[in-house]
Amino acid sequence: MKNFFALLVLLAFSTTLTFASGFKESREILLKKDEQKNIFVKYANKKKLFTLRWTLYTDGALVIFRSYDKIVAQNVLSLRHENQSFRLELMPKGGKYPQRAYLLVKFKEFKEESKEALFELFLFDKDKLVELEELKNG
Repeated sequence: MKNFFALLVLLAFSTTLTFASGFKESREILLKKDEQKNIFVKYANKKKLFTLRWTLYTDGALVIFRSYDKIVAQNVLSLRHENQSFRLELMPKGGKYPQRAYLLVKFKEFKEESKEALFELFLFDKDKLVELEELKNG
């Protein structure tokens, strides 16, 4: 039984290390309610806009609205492990991009004093085709 437990712990740490080293870039974004973050996603000769904002925080859950390449979606992210992040595919399916890049957006913390939500973005891009350009608001 001890060996089985040790194996599970080893597997858990190895998948965490694989995840941690698998991304090309990470950044943190701090947003107030209804404040929108705009990021251009550039690859090949394409330039697509990714937007993110949140509208409601209650009971440890955050309602967010996002848009990428004119496709709008809504998610409810939680500080609990089960629903803490979402994955955003950045490239179309097909043979032109066999290793498609994606963003993992994680709800990291809600700051009660300032009423701000902290997100962590991870860019996974094995072929190093994607560049992110954060637009300054204002």
